[in-house]
Amino acid sequence: MSSVLPDPGGAEQALAAAGDTLPQTVDGLAVARLYGQPLFEMPQDLYIPPDALEVFLEAFEGPLDLLLYLIRRQDFNILDIPMAQVTRQYLEYIEQIRRSNLELAAEYLLMAAMLIEIKSRMLLPRPPAVDGAEPEDPRAELVRRLLEYERMKLAAQQLDALPQAGRDFWRVQVAVERTPRSLLPELGAGELQQAWADVLRRARLNAHHTIGREQISMREIMSDVLRRLHDRRWAEFGELFEPARGVLHAVVTFIALLELAREGLVHITQAEAYAPLYLRLAYTPS
Repeated sequence: MSSVLPDPGGAEQALAAAGDTLPQTVDGLAVARLYGQPLFEMPQDLYIPPDALEVFLEAFEGPLDLLLYLIRRQDFNILDIPMAQVTRQYLEYIEQIRRSNLELAAEYLLMAAMLIEIKSRMLLPRPPAVDGAEPEDPRAELVRRLLEYERMKLAAQQLDALPQAGRDFWRVQVAVERTPRSLLPELGAGELQQAWADVLRRARLNAHHTIGREQISMREIMSDVLRRLHDRRWAEFGELFEPARGVLHAVVTFIALLELAREGLVHITQAEAYAPLYLRLAYTPS
């Protein structure tokens, strides 16, 4: 809670004393500010109303906060509060608020009545207890509330000291693609060489000694491979060769597959490491 205290006496003398020390300009334009409004030149016969000079008091969050401040500031024992002195200081604060024409919360007045009651009860002789025990201290309930409030206040300060998102740090947000996508292993030259060696080995098993001249067109083989892959999703690498036609045909077929892969018409891949090679069309047939 914030409040202000006017100083009705000596306003004109204070302004005259501070006149020599006023800055030439404020914010680069005005020489002073009156009620928040800029003043571009010093007025003649200046009159300052009493409520223009204000003294700001300490801010409190309630009557318990004010009482705790008065006790801790003077190093009083909270278990043995000097009620007369604390009550007098509390009432002085209430009177300052009242003179400043500030709205006073009802809980402050309720606490003032409670302090006066405790002070009055401490001045009266305490009646003896029925069972011979020590009579109850009139300050016990007030001490309990102050200790509980102080614990809550310290806990709130500890929580406020913790890092908070948006105040002390910002959360990092990273866009992650949620659609799962299977990544096939990279195909190296070694796997391709091994598959070709296997085809060549099977072709040599079917070699014969018939002498003749065979015209083999690589373009025809390329067209044949594309035609065979048109209606199939995958085709094993070895299925595209015809070992019975000899090594020459296998070599031309292998070169045709490499040319199709270079032109981006087919993809050569494998499901996992050391698995068979497969071919598929790199485009969707119409």
